[in-house]
Amino acid sequence: MHTIRLGLIGDNIADSKAPLLHEFAGQLHGIDVTYQRLVPRKLGLTAQELLVFCREHDFYGVNVTYPYKQLLASEVTITDESVQALGAINTVLFEPGGPQGFNTDYSGFIAAYCAILGLKPPRRSCILGAGGVGSAVAFALVQLGAHALSLFDLDTARAQALGQALKRKWSGLEVNVTNDINAAVDGAEGILNCTPVGMAGMEHAALVNADQLRGAKWAFDAVYTPEHTAFIENAKAARLATLSGFELFFFQGLHAFRHFTGIDLEQAELRNKLREVLRSGAAS
Repeated sequence: MHTIRLGLIGDNIADSKAPLLHEFAGQLHGIDVTYQRLVPRKLGLTAQELLVFCREHDFYGVNVTYPYKQLLASEVTITDESVQALGAINTVLFEPGGPQGFNTDYSGFIAAYCAILGLKPPRRSCILGAGGVGSAVAFALVQLGAHALSLFDLDTARAQALGQALKRKWSGLEVNVTNDINAAVDGAEGILNCTPVGMAGMEHAALVNADQLRGAKWAFDAVYTPEHTAFIENAKAARLATLSGFELFFFQGLHAFRHFTGIDLEQAELRNKLREVLRSGAAS
């Protein structure tokens, strides 16, 4: 059986389900995938040193998560112009000519949106959280046809930096940066939670309630454990169409696996197996 070595570089990744996704994907195609969680401080290395270590120790590639998506973007070659502009990566493939960087949060969100919500442009949207996922989703929304974005983050400087990056790429885009959450959601057709609020440990927390969501048409939550977050439940109570974080997790994983192996995965079996494991984990 063919064996490939993969990993995930990040902090606080003990509960990440990325290893399961890639190991299951390998099993479906007769590939023995080893997928390691790699926390730089625990290994006594910087993130940059760890990337070099992985390349020198026969890793095919690695995924990258918080807080290194932007830091490691400068350590790789990025060919996609939108990924260059957003300045963050989550996937690295080690090629003979050097490490290649990709952002499958960006491509995965586009795929998830089209698969679940259809092809209608998102037009005016509000993004809660301007970190790595929020940045990727913002660029994806514009690629999908959004003409106006409202950015909310308690770190106003971070939201402003994202707004500036978007405007450099699309000068005609309407961007509003605010630390007033009511102003952020006002008039938005799509409201997207790209913060950790609602994840395991704070399952009952949500940045906005059902009343604040009324008037919007759809909502997305980047949190996927649990899948049915308080934010998603509030969106359903407000009668919005919803896109769960599981869909982004699933499609970004499909795209990363394709970069690592060149294989386009058959989706149904992998989706069912992952859902089964995530639900059993939630019940335990």
